[in-house]
Amino acid sequence: MPVSTVEIPNRSLFRQPEVCEIAHIQPYVLRSWEAEFPDLGVAKTAGGPRVYRRADLERVLRIKQLVFGDGLTLAGARRKLEAEQGPAVDEVPSDLDALLSSDARERLLQVKRGLVEWQVMLAARPQPHAAAEPFALEGAAPAPAKKGRGKKK
Repeated sequence: MPVSTVEIPNRSLFRQPEVCEIAHIQPYVLRSWEAEFPDLGVAKTAGGPRVYRRADLERVLRIKQLVFGDGLTLAGARRKLEAEQGPAVDEVPSDLDALLSSDARERLLQVKRGLVEWQVMLAARPQPHAAAEPFALEGAAPAPAKKGRGKKK
């Protein structure tokens, strides 16, 4: 299937199952391509899903065309992509950096600070309460002693 016939949703980020569905490949194929193309742009978080940028999805489709359509090996596909790409530019800002604006970063930092405060609060040992001291207002007259109510004889 040529790359031009695949419709890519208008989004910036895609999860691994979505990439596999759009490209019509199995997850193990995509993982093997990640090993062969380390700059495929997989952003994995601890315990989180594999995330791909739109450019990564387009590259996966191009690799599929080169391997399955043109019959190249993965090494041949890598050389072909390097030749098409030209010299690499070191100072290109990441698309993920643009997506995570300073506002989003600040909100995430606020959430993190709140979670740390909760963690400290929950980890603290409870303070023992004062031994049943009666509550008294300063400067107030002492309360009259209560007379016991007993049965009338």
